Amino acid sequence: MPRKQKIQKVLIFSRPEVSRSRIISKKLTSWIKANHPSVKVSQKTSLPKSKREAPDVILVLGGDGTILEAAPKYRKWNPLIMGFNLGRIGFIASVRKEENFVKALELLFKGKYKADPRMMISADLVRNDKTIGKLHALNEITIQNLFGMVKLKVEIEDHPLQYIHGSGVMVATASGSTAYNLSAHGPIVMPNIRCFIITELLDHNIPTPSIVIKRKHKITITVEDFRKYDRFIITETGKKADVILSADSSELLPLQKGDKIVMRESKYQTRFVEIEKHYFLKSIQEKFAFR
Repeated sequence: MPRKQKIQKVLIFSRPEVSRSRIISKKLTSWIKANHPSVKVSQKTSLPKSKREAPDVILVLGGDGTILEAAPKYRKWNPLIMGFNLGRIGFIASVRKEENFVKALELLFKGKYKADPRMMISADLVRNDKTIGKLHALNEITIQNLFGMVKLKVEIEDHPLQYIHGSGVMVATASGSTAYNLSAHGPIVMPNIRCFIITELLDHNIPTPSIVIKRKHKITITVEDFRKYDRFIITETGKKADVILSADSSELLPLQKGDKIVMRESKYQTRFVEIEKHYFLKSIQEKFAFR
C-alpha cells in the first residue's frame, strides 16, 4: 500500500449561504484543532499562490454541485477532495450520511482511505485557427443553444461521426455519467473507467444512442450554424450569447458560427478520498431503489 501523504493544511470549502454547512464546518474544525492542533485549517477560498500554500485536503461541504465547484478550481495543486454530502444522493461525495462525518474525518487522518483518481476533460475553443479559450471539467463539457437549435458536426480523431441538429451535445467523463448525462438518458459508467461519453441533446434528426469512446481519442465539434439573436448575456463577462460552451455548467463561453471545440483528456485529475468501500454502487442502489 502506498504511503499516505501527511496532512498539514486543510481547506473547508462550502457555500456560506447554506446554514447547515456553517454548523458542520464548525464541528469539523473543532475536531481537527482538538485532535491535530498542528494542522492549519482555513476557509479562505482564494487560490494559493504556490504549491507551498496549497491545501493538502479540501473538505467540501455540500452536494455534488459544490464538489464540482471546488475540484476544477484547485486542479493545479491536485489536493485530495473529501466531500461531505449535504445534498441528496451525493454520487461523488466521500461520506454520504452526516452521522458518519466525524468518524470519516478520523479515518482520513489515520490514513485509512483510498485516493481515487478521476480523469478530467479539457476543451480548447478554436476560432479562425486560433485558440481563444480553454476550459477544464470533471463531469462534462456541453455545447448548447440556450433557446433554440444549433447544427453541430462531431468528429473523432478527425473522422466525422455524427451531425446534430438540435439543442446541442455533451461530452462527459465517467464521473459525470450520473449527472447531466444521466438526465439526458446517457449511460451510467463506473467512475474508475477512463472514457468519454458523447450524448446528443434533443436532436431533431433520428435519435442516436450515446457513444462511449477511449480517453486517448480527440473529439472535435464544429458549430456549423444557428440563428443569431443575442438573447442572453453572460453575467461574468457581459458578452451576448445564443450558443454556449460550458464546463460543469459553471464556466461559460459564447460561441460563434465556425467555432471548433477540441476536447481531450485533461493533464489534470481530481483525487477523491474514498472511505466507504463500494460507495458508488451504494449510491446507485439508493438513487434507483434497487432491491
